[in-house]
Amino acid sequence: MAVLAWLIIPCVAAVLATVWAGWAQRAPRATGDPASLAEHQRFMAAMERTTASGAPRERPER
Repeated sequence: MAVLAWLIIPCVAAVLATVWAGWAQRAPRATGDPASLAEHQRFMAAMERTTASGAPRERPER
């Protein structure tokens, strides 16, 4: 019976590794939310505007 236990452990590990590898390599889901994409575009545009001046910010004194 102990021999079966030593044989089952690697078999179960191999099955779990196969399932995990298949799950990890699945194709990413498409982003279909136009509002989210528009929000990200506005965020990127705002970040470009705030850093475009090139002037370093003043650090507030403590």
